[in-house]
This record gives sequence, C-alpha cells and structure tokens, in this order.
Amino acid sequence: MTASRPFFQAGPCKLPLGLRTYVVGILNVTPDSFSDGGRFATLSAAIAQAEHLIAAGADILDIGGESTRPGSTRVTAADEIKRIVPVIASLSRTCQVPLSVDTFKSEVAEAALSAGATIINDVTGFLGDPAMARVAAWHGAGVILMHNPVLYRKEHPAAAGFTTMPGLDEVTAGRFSGLDLLAAARLFLSMGVDQALSLGIDRSRIVLDPGIGFGLTTEESLNLIYSLEQIQVDANERLPVLIGPSRKRFIGDILGKPVPERLNGTIAASVASIARGADFVRVHDVGPVAEAVRVSDAILRHSDQ
Repeated sequence: MTASRPFFQAGPCKLPLGLRTYVVGILNVTPDSFSDGGRFATLSAAIAQAEHLIAAGADILDIGGESTRPGSTRVTAADEIKRIVPVIASLSRTCQVPLSVDTFKSEVAEAALSAGATIINDVTGFLGDPAMARVAAWHGAGVILMHNPVLYRKEHPAAAGFTTMPGLDEVTAGRFSGLDLLAAARLFLSMGVDQALSLGIDRSRIVLDPGIGFGLTTEESLNLIYSLEQIQVDANERLPVLIGPSRKRFIGDILGKPVPERLNGTIAASVASIARGADFVRVHDVGPVAEAVRVSDAILRHSDQ
C-alpha cells in the first residue's frame, strides 16, 4: 500500500505536492510597490490584471494592499481593506484559483478571508500580530509563513516599518543574537509553525518562505536559495516551501539591471530555487516564468510523474 501524496490545503482546495511547481501571481493594488505601484490600484485594472495572470498560468493569486519595500508608507488596516476587499470579493465569484491575501494585519486578513480569500501570506510569519494565527485557524485558511530578518535586525532601514509589531518583543528578538542566518531562519519559522499548530492549524495548511531580499545582503539571499532544504523546522516532516525572487535587488546587483529589466534573472532564480526544493514561486511576470517552470518541472520532477 503506497502512502498518499502530501498536499497543501487552502480552504477547501487541495494542491498535491511534488508533482509540479505552483506559480503564485503577484497582484499589488497599491500606489507605491517597488515594481508595479499604482498600475492596478483601481478595481477594473486589478480585475483585468488578475484575469491576465490566470490566463498566463498563475495557480494562486496573491493580492496585497500595502507595500513592504524599504521606505514605503505604512497604511491603516481600514485603508488596506478598502483597497483589497472589493478585488477579492469580485474575483472570488468568478476565478477558479485560490486567492491569497498579502498582509501582516489580522483585521485585514479577517476581512479578506470573509470576502473569499483562502490563504494568508504573512511577511511577519505569525510573529508580528498575535491575532493572525487565530484568524487563520478560525477560517481554515492556508498560511504562508515568511522569515523576516528585519524584525530582529533592528538596525536595518526597513525595520522602521515593523517597529510596532507586538509579537516579537526584545526578549524574543534577543534569541536571534549570534545565530547564523540559516539557524535564525529556522528559529523564526519554527516559532510561527509552533504558534500555528498550537491553535489547531494542520501542517497541511502551512508553507514556509525564507524571505529572500527582506533585510538581506545579496550574498545572504543567494545562500538562502542554495540552502532551501535547510530551513525545514522538523527533520522528520517536510513542509512545502515558497520562494519570492521576483525582480528583487539581489538580481539587480548580479546583473546590474534596474527593476523593469530583471525578468531573465527572475526566471533563473526561480528555476534554481525549484532545483533546490521550492514548491511555489511567487512572481510578477507569470507567463514567462510559468513556461520556465513547466520545462524545469519536466526535467527535475521527471521521476515523480
């Protein structure tokens, strides 16, 4: 008798793991995202872009209403809800792919899940807002927990946007002192996973994200991609991994290219990440990345078919 294949569950949707890589399309309905700020800030533009991303091969749509780039302006939960809930409510009635909400505020997650989203993508990995895990558990949501080193690297310029996070106090932040990057990533993610499990969120609903580009040097981002399998928090039970390299600064540093010219680098980073163990890739340029993913899957996952 063969063991059943693992899956990621988001609401009622189950995505089998191991057979293929899933492409997560980024839909920013913000005026100031580092890559596409303002382009999809109206409801009609956001819906049109969502339809384009799905047609291009997106398996999940990740919808965000607040930029987390360094220097971006923080917005209130109410403003974030105004931006994303109409988009999610409209898409949930028509689109056939799971909808994810990219937020670190529990009030926003609650509103988004109530409107039809089934995944929470939390860039604070459940360590920012203490209520986030309870919201996810109540709705039966899938969760993407991201390692975010700016929460414990208080000297980093991007840390200013997370200074009010109540979930990571100074004592907890002190646990990261002296740890190398991989050990810190494992500790961070294990704390989020433990919180999820303690509230009854099943392991099948959890995805790990190493947080490429968040408060990291180029060398650190490259090291995390190369060492993806080492961010696992349980040696006996692997959790799926999402990687988000799209148009990131480390690609610009390597190629000397501005943000709009980082597609080739994004494809290369996505394929390399799949080779190192990624199950999901989160990108802006869904069409060309989805094609590269299909070819890389045909090679790298050939024995799993």
